[in-house]
Amino acid sequence: MSTTAEAPSDAPQSPPDADERLAGSHRLARVLRRPEVGAAVAALVIFIFFSVTTDAFLTPGGVSTWLFTASSFGIMAVAVALLMIGGEFDLSAGAMWGTTGLTTGILMTHYHTNVWLAILASLALAVAIGFLNGFLVMWTGLPSFIVTLGTFFVLRGVNLAVTKRLINEVSVTGLLDAKGFDSGKHLFGSSIRIDLGGALPLTVFAVTWWWIAVSAVATWVLLRTRAGNWIFAIGGAQTSARQVGVPVFQTKVGLFITTAVAGWLVGMLSLFKTTTVQSTFGVGQEFIFIICAVVGGCLLTGGYGSAIGAALGALIYGMVQQGIVFEGWDNDWLYAFLGVMLLGAVLVNNFVKSRAEAVG
Repeated sequence: MSTTAEAPSDAPQSPPDADERLAGSHRLARVLRRPEVGAAVAALVIFIFFSVTTDAFLTPGGVSTWLFTASSFGIMAVAVALLMIGGEFDLSAGAMWGTTGLTTGILMTHYHTNVWLAILASLALAVAIGFLNGFLVMWTGLPSFIVTLGTFFVLRGVNLAVTKRLINEVSVTGLLDAKGFDSGKHLFGSSIRIDLGGALPLTVFAVTWWWIAVSAVATWVLLRTRAGNWIFAIGGAQTSARQVGVPVFQTKVGLFITTAVAGWLVGMLSLFKTTTVQSTFGVGQEFIFIICAVVGGCLLTGGYGSAIGAALGALIYGMVQQGIVFEGWDNDWLYAFLGVMLLGAVLVNNFVKSRAEAVG
């Protein structure tokens, strides 16, 4: 009688086949962890909705309009997203549009300063204000919401009072006659017109190219550089980040300067496109930047978000703002939509993040 020899218990065992269901779950988790996924889906839905329901939305003139709006807000949304990922807010970002635009405009028209010197002067002012915001937040330990709210009111008052004191008006005009205006317009206010056979050509303004560039650079910084790791670290756990050697002070001050410089950039883009600037320009837009960033996947608690998501959030805002006009609806519905969009984004972002962590 023969017997079958049993393999010793300590013999190496072949690894079990991977469970395909687990592989699918991991892939799903990786997708859900991307902060911009929700914004991409929402942008696609809104694009399809307005494309189907109104003829003007996809005309060259219509695309030019909502693309310009999205680009202007997109630059600021991306910068604000970086700051929010780092765990802070900047409520003075909108007023910075007007401050830098007025500074450049007044220097050019009333003091006959060379266009590039005027632009550099306003840039230096923006950097100084951004540094001051960051320094005060880190030095005092006060919430950035309070510090930058104070800066917002200071800038708003200065924009009105100083402008009236210097030029006896609340807006700057006459830029077309300023020395060197054309060279500045070429960089900040130019456009490309493409005739697609419609009543109006497709116009792509310089701000759109700047928006794409800013989004690309911000995404590279977040995902491919040490500074990006620092931003996520200080937003998620500032104390722990400091203990492992992350330069918290320098990183946060740098983020505030970045937001201020973004405000300067949008100020220049608007100034050289419209050839005028109002003292109230940009005031009241601060929360729209935050909404775009949140819709794009940023958490209000910091440590999580995406530059691409913030850009998509701005695209959603631009499409909705113009889509409501094309539909002939009451424009006041825009603010109701923004409120719903903010609340929905906060709930969805938290739910998706928790589910992704559970699946992963």
